[in-house]
Amino acid sequence: MNRIRLIIADDHPIVRAGLQGLLASQPDFEVIGEAANGREAVELVRTHRPDVALVDLRMPLLDGVGTTREIKAVSPATHVLVLSTFETDADVLRAIEAGAIGYLLKETPREELFRAVRATARGQSVLSPSVASRLVGRTRGPGERALSARELEVLLHVARGTGNKIIARELRISEATVKTHLLHIFAKLSVDDRTAAVTVALERGIVRLER
Repeated sequence: MNRIRLIIADDHPIVRAGLQGLLASQPDFEVIGEAANGREAVELVRTHRPDVALVDLRMPLLDGVGTTREIKAVSPATHVLVLSTFETDADVLRAIEAGAIGYLLKETPREELFRAVRATARGQSVLSPSVASRLVGRTRGPGERALSARELEVLLHVARGTGNKIIARELRISEATVKTHLLHIFAKLSVDDRTAAVTVALERGIVRLER
């Protein structure tokens, strides 16, 4: 059995211990390190190249967004799953735009956490239902239909300059499905191409690119 190798990054020892205990109950999980701040998390990833990094949003020295960005720089194959008590629009979008593949709230039931970790290890996007609904709500303009959660994921990739083939691979869908999502995005944003879609999305705050 291929075990999923994880690190836990959280500045609260009790939270780390709780997560360690939960994850250790699953035979396919292996926690290979813990970090009390963002800098420690990046060094753990640099050394061990885990499959998944569970990252808190609020940490000393380097916050969750900065940690996510640096983790993806030193180990692109490591998938970051943010686990936080915060769910503001800005927090969620900044984490995803920094490279996090998923965003869960710490109130998430244990079985959902286990499923999310496994999905994250496969490279699949994971969002808490309340987080997903907030993101979708941000995409609605006056008199317009909102983008779906999947359309928003595609749009985030497009804003980063990702091509259709890579988007399809990352989201585990076909290129034809990516193109279909893009057509729906264009229609909902009243634009004709990718560049215009990104421009409108940036102007409306639907997506935001980190500097």
